[in-house]
Amino acid sequence: MALQKVAISMGDPAGIGPEIALKAALDPRVRRICAPLLVGDHRALDIHAKASGLAPRICAYRSAAAVDWSAEGIALLDLDLYRDAAVTLGTIAPANGRAAVESARAAIRAALDGQVDAVVAAPQTELAIHQAGIAFDGYPSFVARETGVPEDDVFLMLCFDDVKIVHATLHVGLRRAIELITPERMKRAIACTDAALRRLGAVRPAIAVAGINPHASENGLFGDEEARIIAPAIAAAQKAGIRAEGPFGADTMFHRDGVDAFIVMYHDQGHIAAKLLARNRSAGMVIGAPVMFSSVAHGSALDIAGQNRADPEAVVEAVCRLVGTAQRKAA
Repeated sequence: MALQKVAISMGDPAGIGPEIALKAALDPRVRRICAPLLVGDHRALDIHAKASGLAPRICAYRSAAAVDWSAEGIALLDLDLYRDAAVTLGTIAPANGRAAVESARAAIRAALDGQVDAVVAAPQTELAIHQAGIAFDGYPSFVARETGVPEDDVFLMLCFDDVKIVHATLHVGLRRAIELITPERMKRAIACTDAALRRLGAVRPAIAVAGINPHASENGLFGDEEARIIAPAIAAAQKAGIRAEGPFGADTMFHRDGVDAFIVMYHDQGHIAAKLLARNRSAGMVIGAPVMFSSVAHGSALDIAGQNRADPEAVVEAVCRLVGTAQRKAA
């Protein structure tokens, strides 16, 4: 079987993105299972390579279709994002935000065109993206827009070790998150989670669904969203043959055994657990889109950019998980 081809978008050039993207592309675990293609600006890559004491052979191409996958060295889809401007590490600037978005966009386009099998994105800096005047509230909605899928049909699944956490809402304020949690959205989240787990190899996946309120409202003592919204969606999923249970209190749900994925209602319910249990190791997989897309669950770490201190483990984790999924799909 030919190696899977994975595009690694380098993220914010002012942060650790290019460093961990390059380190992951050089990692024996990655090169053993796939052919990586870095996507971004060649000058940013060169700065980070030198800062990390790395001097790999870089084969730069102007299009994904032109890549010679048999060539020695590291393949780079060079977008020449800065032209005559300087790349300054550790700064928040519109040019850096634009570079992160354009790199991810080009990688997704390569996947849609069939040039690569999957996409992994290094971290972006949302403030820099907003300073560039680009609407962005996280990779799931971005991937949805880029692939023509309704944003409400795409969700983030955090993955580490054997744990998978799906977010019904993501980068919105808590008040807005509660507004977004409707029976329809919950039905989509459960169905999308079931489909993604089957794609990942689970035969009859088990899904645990969190509540919104403390103790999942404890039979209505602390709110009625569980009874009005979440429980009916779980019942509908069960009627459709999906093994979903809940709603459970989010503070105890992760101790449950035999669960293939947990669905949480808002950002912190899932991210706090992931970052406590798998610091800098969790990867975010976008589910519900027509391309295989994953990103790291940590930030761009502007404060340590260019210091050779960044750990590429989350990128390696994301690549390995996506390649395994793509191989199962092909089989």
